[in-house]
Amino acid sequence: MAVLLYDNPVSGNCHKVRLIFGLLGVEFERRELSVVDRSDRAELLGGLSPSLNVPTVVLDDGRPLGESNAILWYFADGTRYLPDDPYERAQVLQWMFFEQYKHEPGIAVVRFWVAYAKDPPPAAEIEARRTAGRAALEAMEGHLGDHEYFVAERFTIADIALYAYTHVAEEGGVSLEPFPAVGAWLARVAAQPGHITIDD
Repeated sequence: MAVLLYDNPVSGNCHKVRLIFGLLGVEFERRELSVVDRSDRAELLGGLSPSLNVPTVVLDDGRPLGESNAILWYFADGTRYLPDDPYERAQVLQWMFFEQYKHEPGIAVVRFWVAYAKDPPPAAEIEARRTAGRAALEAMEGHLGDHEYFVAERFTIADIALYAYTHVAEEGGVSLEPFPAVGAWLARVAAQPGHITIDD
């Protein structure tokens, strides 16, 4: 049986998983869930994901796994997308934690509020999150000014984790124009063999 992916085509977190699947040639079945209407989440994902979020996968042996970066780590382990060196692996985790704690709240959440939410918060709260998103992009810009990729000078799942929402940041009103090194890195990631777009 193929891997089952509970998915949504506009979700950057789901895009991460489809990216690693595309790069590795993992066969999978997609089951689409709404990111707006969560009324059936407990029924569909109860017992599969502690947060009832997409993406969630059910492996070909029936075991479930939730959280996008955990899924990335699982499938990348033992491949060229996750280094063997302990320090480099820790650096991958460093950037993946940065993505979840610093980047996603100011980039992904704002995009959701602006482009998809039925009842977004007040404009001042959105702009405060945008400011946080720009700060995350500034940190990325500083690193990418001296490096082609985030870890070990090669493409890893740290890049996948950060790419997914960065490349659609402007959908949330966060301009990428002030970040040329980020823009060049996005182009390098998009040129990877096996790359798929967020709406593929």
